[in-house]
Parts: sequence; C-alpha cells; structure tokens
Amino acid sequence: MFALVVLSVSTLFSMSVWFSATFIVSQLNSEWGLSSGQTSMLTIAVQLGFVLGAVASAASGLSDRVPNRTLICCGAIGASAANVALLLASGFELALPLRFLTGVFLAAVYPAAMKEVSTWFMRGRGQALGVMIGALTLGSALPHAVGIFGQMQWEQVIVITSVMTAVGGLLILLVKGKGAYSFARRPFRFSVAFNSLRNRDVVLANLGYMGHMWELYAMWAFVGAFIASLPSISSEALSSGLAFVCIGVGALGCLVGGVLGDRLGRAKSALICLVFSGGTVLFLGLFYNMLATPVVIVLCAVWGFWVIADSAQFSALVTERADPIYVGGALSLQLAFGYLTTMATLWLVPTLVAHVSWNAALISLVIGPVVGIVAMRLAISRDRKNQQ
Repeated sequence: MFALVVLSVSTLFSMSVWFSATFIVSQLNSEWGLSSGQTSMLTIAVQLGFVLGAVASAASGLSDRVPNRTLICCGAIGASAANVALLLASGFELALPLRFLTGVFLAAVYPAAMKEVSTWFMRGRGQALGVMIGALTLGSALPHAVGIFGQMQWEQVIVITSVMTAVGGLLILLVKGKGAYSFARRPFRFSVAFNSLRNRDVVLANLGYMGHMWELYAMWAFVGAFIASLPSISSEALSSGLAFVCIGVGALGCLVGGVLGDRLGRAKSALICLVFSGGTVLFLGLFYNMLATPVVIVLCAVWGFWVIADSAQFSALVTERADPIYVGGALSLQLAFGYLTTMATLWLVPTLVAHVSWNAALISLVIGPVVGIVAMRLAISRDRKNQQ
C-alpha cells in the first residue's frame, strides 16, 4: 500500500507540467499574439512529444532495460527543466519545441509508473492502476479548480508545476525493494520491440484504448467551454467550478472501474464503461439544448465519471497478456497509440464547434466508444473460446 500511495503521488506531481498547458495557453495567446493554429499547436505539441518519446522508448528497449524508478526520476527531472525553460521564451518559436520536449520526457514517466505499479500487485492490479490513474484525473481537473479563485500569472504556474514535477521524480526514490511480481529483464533485441502487436489480445486492448482516448481528452479539454456556453452559466468562476466537479468525479470512476475489472474481467469492465460514457455523450449531443441546464450538468458529471473509469483496465490487459519480458515496451506503444488519437479530437472538436455546433462536436466523440465496444466484445469472445 505504501508503494501505491507514493507512486500515485509521484506520478501526479511528475505529470503536473502536462496539466500546466491548460493554465497557460490562453494567457500566452493574448501576451504573444498567437493565432488559433499556434494556440492549438502548443497543446498538441505535448501530445506529439509524448507519442514519439513512447515509441522511441519501446523501439530502443529503454522501457524494459532501465529500472522503472530510474526512468521516472530522470524523465520527471527532464520534463521539469524543459518546462521551466519556458520562462526564457518570448514567443511561439521557442515555446513550441519546449512543449514538445516536455512530452518526450513525460513518456519516460507514465508508462514506467504503470509498469511499476503492476509489479506490486497481481490480485487487485486493476484497482491499483485505477487508484494511480484516479490521482492523474484529479490532476487534470486542478486547472479548473484554480479558475474558481481567479487566474494565476503564467510565470507562476510554470514555476509551481516545474517544482512539483521535480519533487515527484524524487519522491519515487522513497520506494525501496522490488515488487513481488517484478517483470524479468534480458538483453534487448530490436527485432522483438514490436512483438506485442502480433498478440491479438494486446491489439484488441490497444484498439479499445484508442477508442477510449478519442473521447477522453476531448472531454477533459472542452467540457469547461461547453458548460460556459450553457444558458444561466453567468460567470467564468462558476463554469470552472462545475468543470472541476465533472472531471474530478472521474477519480471515483477509476476506483469503480478497477473493482469491476478485478471482479468481472478487464474486457467486460471496459465494455460497461464504454457503453455508459458513449451513451451519455450521444444523449448530450442529441438533446442537450432541449434540457434544463442543471440536467445537462448532471449528465456531464455522469460522463466524466465513466469516461475515465475504463482507462486502467486497458493497461492491465497489456500487463497480463503481453510477453512479460517486454511489457514496458508494450505499455509504451499502447500509450503512444492512445495519445496519437487524442490529437485528432483536440483539433476536431473546436473545429466542429466553430463551424457547425456543439451537437455535432459531441456526437463525433461517440466514434471512440463504438470502436472500443467492438474491440472489447471481440476480446470477450476470445476469452470464452480460450476457456472452452
């Protein structure tokens, strides 16, 4: 339990420089005179850096040759340095590569943290991963909590999040010893770096995760703007507070998803979560402008609860179905595919809002759960055949 608490807090702190983008982009937009495209690129650059960093980690064998805690510590320190260097930037030209570099370093943190948690738990692994991802969910909601009390200057945000990330990297060193279910390591061979993609169970888990991520980051990024557009939402502080609740409730969803995963199986748990999250966003997309604002807010909270509840189960599936020797690389690839998917909806949703409507933007997010549901139904069928 001590290891899980330290890992969760360490990961939350280490990933805080990712969350800082939510605080600072709007201020940088006005201070540097950024175009809408440049503003989007500053957000997407972190995602792209993470994707390329995760792929490089898997392809080089870094994620399976270097101890998890060493990777987490070094990645966090590197991300902290790249983030604080933004104080030296005076425009888009330097800020863009620094945000990209931040994502690259964070690719050493998140996959290694999930792998490390998995080494401490076999029974209850889904719930343990759910606790860690629940902490990250609260972290993603923090920008909206700050908005309740007024906006901080972006330089202050950079300093605070950089310090938090460095502290998170150092905190991991408090965990001593090895988990009882540590994954073996052997000399790396490039030819097997992507072997997990030949495993049908892992491929289905990856497809499910991509469907989940299509919906998730768009919800986290734009639910505040959606709520602010509703009738009777009269202030930015109110919309920020409601967005914090709608995202933060996902931390409880992670715990519920973890319990369901350990009791019903990973694929069944993920399927249930995808049905509820996809059904909720479809209902919102079709009918939100016919409903009273309080009802829409409740539905957004239901959506926020279920949209993240399945995340840990896709990772748990990979740790249980991939070759144990290369599970770090398999997790890195899964995250790379997932975060690559988020770049599409981070662009698509505001484009649809600007040129069509919120209805169209919300309905477009149903594509992800549909893909995930199909993948999980196939995974369940494979499990049944293997049990016969």
